[in-house]
Amino acid sequence: MHLSSRTLLSGDSPYGAAASGEPEDAGRVNDPPGSTQFEPGDLPYRVELWDEARMSVEQVLAVTANGSIGYAAFYAATREFPDRYISLRHKDSIISRWNGPGH
Repeated sequence: MHLSSRTLLSGDSPYGAAASGEPEDAGRVNDPPGSTQFEPGDLPYRVELWDEARMSVEQVLAVTANGSIGYAAFYAATREFPDRYISLRHKDSIISRWNGPGH
């Protein structure tokens, strides 16, 4: 799966097609002029699903370089996991969180 915004979703390989044995440029769309290449560790926005006790991140659902895409993934996660604690993080700061319904 290739997303031009350099977004990785849970389950995607950050190592590209080469990890699957396909040629690196197999099925790849050329990047537009002036686009920025990001390594997976460089993507500043993360959507995190926390464990039931809200003590640690259970799964990173999405990482992206774009804040709008990060927020869209966060919003989708709140609909997918309405009873769970979910955070949208930019680098080391939580910029939005979903606490789920009160108990």
